[in-house]
Amino acid sequence: GLAVCFRTNVWNIGAEGQLIVGAIVGGGVALLATPETSRGWFMLVLLASAAGGAIWASLTAWLRDRFHANEILVSLMLVYVAQQLISWVVQGPWRDPAGYGFPQSEMFAAASRAPILIEGTRLTLGSVLALVAAAAVWLLFARTVIGFQLKVIGLAPRAALYAGFSNRRALWFALLLSGALAGLAGGLEVAGPIGQLTSSISPGYGFAAIIVAFVGRLHPAGIVLASLVMALFYIGGELAQSRLGMPSALTGVYQGLLLFFLLACDTMVAHRVQFRRAAAI
Repeated sequence: GLAVCFRTNVWNIGAEGQLIVGAIVGGGVALLATPETSRGWFMLVLLASAAGGAIWASLTAWLRDRFHANEILVSLMLVYVAQQLISWVVQGPWRDPAGYGFPQSEMFAAASRAPILIEGTRLTLGSVLALVAAAAVWLLFARTVIGFQLKVIGLAPRAALYAGFSNRRALWFALLLSGALAGLAGGLEVAGPIGQLTSSISPGYGFAAIIVAFVGRLHPAGIVLASLVMALFYIGGELAQSRLGMPSALTGVYQGLLLFFLLACDTMVAHRVQFRRAAAI
């Protein structure tokens, strides 16, 4: 989802907040299910999650469109609002009465949970949907008119304006689509491995998505491969913490180093570095 924004030159840094709000809205729908509810309810959970993320992203789009606010600052500040919102719902109206006071909701009914693809593993339908989303974004940019317009607006804003492309429409489309995909990820997270709402549903997936997008060169296929590498960082960080006693922040250090060296390589490729001797005086 972030690749859509970045290729349109719209800097959405708030995917973390959109993921959290998508999880809240999807989790609210999931809590309405009962043991007798049909499996089709899971699709409503996904739709609600995508809608929640899109609505949260629309706040950034509206402030940028209406008041020319900086989308980087707005989307980033909304992350903290979303974090406080989920803390409130799991400690207040949606707290599990049998949860011994822990900030969490009740466990979702089976109808609201993501189907397990391979028994005995944590591989759910969300993995397939992620690949479908990547393929859909590739088709958007490679085979559609709106995708071509987004690329032109991102690469050459003046040429896009001369061609009659609407920057305003591109802004709304990119942010709504990006927010919907982030919200969908949040819904799949709570309906999959977690199975309930908690105050810490995301250890920073939305921010890690920024690194994944750039490591993948903003191309859907590259992003899929980069996401696998990032998943290894998370899994390796957990193992290092549990078995070697290393700090949990180690994962963040590796992510930062990866982004740093990537940007350094881009800089050195785009600009020729020359070393010269100082002239003799």
